[in-house]
Amino acid sequence: MLRPRIIPSLLLNWDHLVKTIRFKDEKYIGDPINAVKIFNEKEADEIIIIDHKASIENRDPNFALLKDIAGESRMPMCYGGGIKSLEQAERLINFGIEKIAISSSFFLDKNLCKKLINTLGSQSVVVILDVKKNIFGKYNLFINGGRKKIDISLGEAIDSINEIESGEILINSIDNDGVMKGYDIDLAKLCFSKTKVPITFLGGAGRYEHISDLLNQTGIVGCSAGSLFVFKGKYRAVLISYPNENEKKEILK
Repeated sequence: MLRPRIIPSLLLNWDHLVKTIRFKDEKYIGDPINAVKIFNEKEADEIIIIDHKASIENRDPNFALLKDIAGESRMPMCYGGGIKSLEQAERLINFGIEKIAISSSFFLDKNLCKKLINTLGSQSVVVILDVKKNIFGKYNLFINGGRKKIDISLGEAIDSINEIESGEILINSIDNDGVMKGYDIDLAKLCFSKTKVPITFLGGAGRYEHISDLLNQTGIVGCSAGSLFVFKGKYRAVLISYPNENEKKEILK
């Protein structure tokens, strides 16, 4: 059985950290290197860094910054954003980044995903699914930072991921992003029931109890959060945090 992981997710806009609400209302958070140093000290299980504007602006990853971040990080690190070729992915892996995450490229270039898996190994490839519920209660998939809906169902996308045997799926709830009122447990259960690929779930955590709820009610073991680990209080003051060992025991019990 996989060990539960509590994973900070940092949103990058080229060279600085931001946080969004439902993929909008971007707020400046600070310097990514400083944030990584703090999460090092707090011994985070892993860290996810996503440049959410890279695909929208059709630009490459910020390799210089990512090399510095990878050199600083003592945690396993996953990076996504702007990856359009095997060469780019290999460059990031050579920096010491353990996992490459793709979203738009998964839907626009299936051959790239297969190349990544064949060359880097399935354990190094994560597929991100950005999911939003429509007015009829059906889950739709989006790319380009939630701006473009794609005509593939959630079930079809997960079937495709199962087929290519990606190492992991990152499910990101657009509706719950930055809201801090809890994960979409129904979405988590649905995704968990459709795949044997390990899932990390992101979007909605505002308290440690929300992580416990996700673990206890779904079977998902990868619990990721952004706002929970970068904001404090009702005024959302920027403060980097992460559960200590005693808090972790309470969350995971």
